[in-house]
Amino acid sequence: MEELRTLLQNILDENLLCAVLSGQRKKEGPVKIKIRPLLQKGQLIFQAALWDGKKEFHINYNKEEMIQAALAWMSRDFKQLQGETAAGQVHVLVSKKGKVTIKEKKNGGSGRKPELSHNRRKNYLLEEGTPVAYLVKLGVMTKDGRVVKEKYDKFRQINRFLEFIQDVCTEFPEGEEISILDFGCGKSYLTFAVYDYLCNRRGYKVKITGLDLKEDVIARCNELARECGYEKLHFITGDIADYENTGKTDMVITLHACDTATDYALAKAVEWGARVILSVPCCQHELNQQIHCDILQPVLKYGLLKERMAALITDGLRASLLEEAGYRVPVMEFIDMEHTPKNILIRGVKGRKEEKEGERKALSDCMEFLHVEPSLFRLLKGGEADER
Repeated sequence: MEELRTLLQNILDENLLCAVLSGQRKKEGPVKIKIRPLLQKGQLIFQAALWDGKKEFHINYNKEEMIQAALAWMSRDFKQLQGETAAGQVHVLVSKKGKVTIKEKKNGGSGRKPELSHNRRKNYLLEEGTPVAYLVKLGVMTKDGRVVKEKYDKFRQINRFLEFIQDVCTEFPEGEEISILDFGCGKSYLTFAVYDYLCNRRGYKVKITGLDLKEDVIARCNELARECGYEKLHFITGDIADYENTGKTDMVITLHACDTATDYALAKAVEWGARVILSVPCCQHELNQQIHCDILQPVLKYGLLKERMAALITDGLRASLLEEAGYRVPVMEFIDMEHTPKNILIRGVKGRKEEKEGERKALSDCMEFLHVEPSLFRLLKGGEADER
């Protein structure tokens, strides 16, 4: 790791904009760490923001302490480090055997300068003040790059989702075309964002297909893709349950697919062997109709509480079923609850975790205890989900 130590020695100074450690090696520990410089009482320090999927914790280090901490995290917890300085970008990959690969890209020293104050504007992958063609056409930005006030929550949501995309980039082999399916794409704010980020900002070869039931929405999305020059971004009209894919699928995205439509999308992702699954479920009604438990009846008799419990149980069972199907699955907060109650993201990355004794039986016992049988369970077992 000496080459990484040397790199950190060079980039950890007042010109660092941000360094992000991502690509978890194991389920435990922080999900992501962001490092930035700060001036504290006239002294340059480095603040590490550790995010565990729910909360963010901050720890301040001097330069040598920061180097030691980053080396430990990269050898133990993370596969990827991406850094940006005023002079350029750096991308680091560390293999399981400790092999370090470093790629640097200079921008001629014309880059922006970091803000060293504690009270600074949040850094987004998409910056305010820099116009982005698809965001202008979708009404999120004005032509001069200002975020439309009424669309600021959407702007934050897009940036948050791109952070999840950034975290899974190491799962895709370099040089190969990434094939992505977006089920229930709707107006496709995030679909356009993913294409632009992977293709134009990260340099991947990308093909994305968006699927939705509304023909007028699909027609508008195809028109917008042509206007933006996104040659391999296409949209088709269709139902998730009926869609058949003939080629390889690297990633399946399903955002706010209503009720059991999410289950169909997850089941198809598993069937196709997708490397990555990103799902934000919506309107989980199915188990609310099934759930019954005499022991919990004093709580379940309240309709509102039963509805919320059923929604959480639905997503918990989905996550466990994906784990059983061979995915590493954290359940994460997508966006702050104050902006939308649909804020749970289920992220599946192919690669079986070590199964603990009795986990499969525990999952079965849980469903039996609650008298529920989710659609995803039936679909993964080769059956059909009930029409509801």
